[in-house]
Amino acid sequence: MRRITYRQALREALQEEMERDARVFLMGEDVGIFGGNFKVSQGLIDKFGEERVRDTTLAETVIIGAGVGAAITGMRPVCEIMLADFVGVCFDEIYNKAGKWRYMHGCEVAVPMVIRTPMGCRGGGGAEHSQCPEALFLHGPGLKIALPSTPYDAKGLLKAAIRDDDPVVFFEHKLLYDLEGEVPEEEYIVPLGKAAIRREGQDVTILAYSFMVHKALAAAEALAANGIEAEVVDLRTLVPLDVETVLASARKTRRVVIIHEANKRGGAGAELAAIIQEKLFGVLAAPVIRVCAPDVPIPFSPALEKVYLPDEEKLQQAVRELLAK
Repeated sequence: MRRITYRQALREALQEEMERDARVFLMGEDVGIFGGNFKVSQGLIDKFGEERVRDTTLAETVIIGAGVGAAITGMRPVCEIMLADFVGVCFDEIYNKAGKWRYMHGCEVAVPMVIRTPMGCRGGGGAEHSQCPEALFLHGPGLKIALPSTPYDAKGLLKAAIRDDDPVVFFEHKLLYDLEGEVPEEEYIVPLGKAAIRREGQDVTILAYSFMVHKALAAAEALAANGIEAEVVDLRTLVPLDVETVLASARKTRRVVIIHEANKRGGAGAELAAIIQEKLFGVLAAPVIRVCAPDVPIPFSPALEKVYLPDEEKLQQAVRELLAK
């Protein structure tokens, strides 16, 4: 099978869905002539023109507000927010408008839109350009949340998100854009709400998503050298969440560690831990542990950023501590 980058996989998904459905269009800051801040949409304006690849003003509120309006009137917009940190500027349009209008209008209108945005640390971006704000939208009924970790999932999940009749916040980690992986040339989608077992094991379950899946796999291989077999579950989406797969793995291993790049307090790991302990309290051999960033702003210094971030070494230590309980 051919190998392409995460960036190319996303571009293919956009192109194929725009060719398949004339209602699909792309809008955002510099998505057209410049090809996007991370070059995901490069060349699409040449194929589809300025009507369907729209460079917008530097105003996230306008991008998402216009996207909601387009969606409820029959279009299927893909709105790009240049950096995930900027979702705060258009939070009302995402949280209250995109997420709630289908319900508030008696399901007579759908809001079929995708909000693509790059997240995560990339080396010295600082506190306002490096965040992973996915947990903000866990508390917003009506929103779906996708976080692909591989080129295969990047293409398949984006195609599924574009076809979905509900708004999907689609997080792309900056450090994954150059990652290569196998992606078939034939048509496929990855369903929203279906996790993937990336590595099987019987001693401990590691739940991860986005870039942290790769940290989890590296940690699992290192642990295996010492006789500890970790099962790595890539959640793929937080909403809908594949609770069945999560609980099945946790029931098998009886020990769970959750890793995510966002800070610990109020993060997605807290919701996951609560679900597992509510459903499997009598099964677990030890409490669920979270390996996350500390509750401080992300430092600008690359050296301090490395200390701040969760990684495979911190994850291995957490697993060993859990197994010792």
